[in-house]
Amino acid sequence: MSNSNRSFTVAVVGATGAVGETMLNILAERAFPVGKLIALASARSAGGTVEFAGEKIDVQDLATFDPAGVDIALFSAGGSVSKEYAPKFAAAGAVVIDNSSAFRYDDDVPLVVSEVNPEQAQNRPRGIIANPNCSTMQMLVALGPIHREYGIERINVATYQSVSGGGRSALEELGRQTGALLNFQDPDPQRFPVQIAFNLIPHIDDFLDNGFTKEEMKLVWETRKILGDDSIQVNPTAVRVPVFYGHSEAVAIETRKKITPEQARALLESSPGVEVVDERVPGGYPTPVTHASGNDAVYVGRIREDFSHPRGLNLWIVSDNIRKGAALNAVQLAELVAKNG
Repeated sequence: MSNSNRSFTVAVVGATGAVGETMLNILAERAFPVGKLIALASARSAGGTVEFAGEKIDVQDLATFDPAGVDIALFSAGGSVSKEYAPKFAAAGAVVIDNSSAFRYDDDVPLVVSEVNPEQAQNRPRGIIANPNCSTMQMLVALGPIHREYGIERINVATYQSVSGGGRSALEELGRQTGALLNFQDPDPQRFPVQIAFNLIPHIDDFLDNGFTKEEMKLVWETRKILGDDSIQVNPTAVRVPVFYGHSEAVAIETRKKITPEQARALLESSPGVEVVDERVPGGYPTPVTHASGNDAVYVGRIREDFSHPRGLNLWIVSDNIRKGAALNAVQLAELVAKNG
């Protein structure tokens, strides 16, 4: 598969969803060598069309599609769909890049952030590469370089996650509730357990026996696997906020070797995928709306020493969870596959 002059048959599974549509846009934007693009979705969405590189592509039914001949399959249709169909695509010869949590914690499936551990993309005995959770991904694009140079012992992180992480229905609920409340009407929570408009919800995904949610534990499990260090301690709190696009994270790290804010800025400014926005003036920091939404970078600001720990550092990390947190990394992994086989 490692021929820079060849084109590839690419299937996008979940092509009508928010992440699938963004995958299609990014494949076109980055001029990925697509010879044939196949759009797949559930029977409910089959028969419609999606746009790719200025053309209308018919959406086919995943359940009846024969994956023979597909080179690369980008999956973003949920864990249950991935568990059923990803192995079938891999068995037919495709490299599967899966955006769900179905395979992330399997020892024989690499979990890859393109800027952090790209070499792992070639270690795929089952033909499947897993995309990390969006909140883990943006955090490690920023923390990966620091861990390599200084070592990280502990990460305390509070996330501020936009509703787009919950899919189209979550976006619609925030819009609907906002309009209702501005018109003095009942917000009527349906997608979320409580009102999301003008509110914060410290609950994402299911609660586990240890009191943390699964979304929070993803930050623990995935950080250790991606960085290849099970000794890193991670203490997460995940919060849903009334923002449409873009996740934010307040991160406090404890390093093995002392790193100053100045050293951190210099290191991050030279790191792929990172943009430092760190001026100590009003507006001199990244936010989901002013920086992240619709853009590819992971933005880092509010870099400062943590005076409560002799080797502590604080950072504010912001990124578009649909683009970098899902679709862009998947396409970047596809580029690695196309280049290296």
